[in-house]
Amino acid sequence: MELLTLLAIAFAPGVALSLYLYWKDEHEKEPIRLLLTSFFYGFISIIITLIISFLIQGLYTVRDDSIADQFVHAFFKVALVEEFSKFIFIRFILFRNKNFNEPFDGIIYTGMVGMGFATLENIFYVLDLGIETGIMRMFTAVPAHATFAILMGYFIGKGKFDQKNLGWFSFLALLSASLFHGAYDFFLFISFVPGMAFGAILSLIAGIVLSRKAIQLHQDVSPFAAERILLKRKDHPKKQDE
Repeated sequence: MELLTLLAIAFAPGVALSLYLYWKDEHEKEPIRLLLTSFFYGFISIIITLIISFLIQGLYTVRDDSIADQFVHAFFKVALVEEFSKFIFIRFILFRNKNFNEPFDGIIYTGMVGMGFATLENIFYVLDLGIETGIMRMFTAVPAHATFAILMGYFIGKGKFDQKNLGWFSFLALLSASLFHGAYDFFLFISFVPGMAFGAILSLIAGIVLSRKAIQLHQDVSPFAAERILLKRKDHPKKQDE
């Protein structure tokens, strides 16, 4: 029973945020099977992360009490590696899918990959450290992963429909997610400096604000939103009378 409780706590935030993104997909819902596949890609991306981390672990020794070392650790050895591992599946697999047909799909698919990654990572933490860690991560680490994914997905969505600048938007996708991920981790890693952990909360709040804005922007430019407006106008009684 305790194992089931721990797994439920580990799964809950990732599943809840996945449902939130699905609900936010207002104009054309994506196939459930493809969303579940995307979520599973997040699981696999952890394997990619572990492989890359193993290959680069000897390149740079991190001292626990060094702010400079923790900066490199947070932004490059953790954030960039993890976000690149997710980016591979989004840019080179999901990006090509025929169902990716509006800018918001960049957010929904990237969000599912991000939540898959965060959920499996959460399972490891909760099984190792217990319920208290699971509850804390429910309101911190997992939502943070959601913001990283949404910011990446925003630029992936823009690149999908601006092929001329696809390379630039792909770069911004990876950069934005890595910067926010790195900032969040960096402030936690230097918690030996009094008050620095508060910076992680501020970066999370900033990520949430920007993520909400990104979702709204892509909802507004959806081609299906324009179609829905036209249909409403055609169905309006006054229009029919005319």
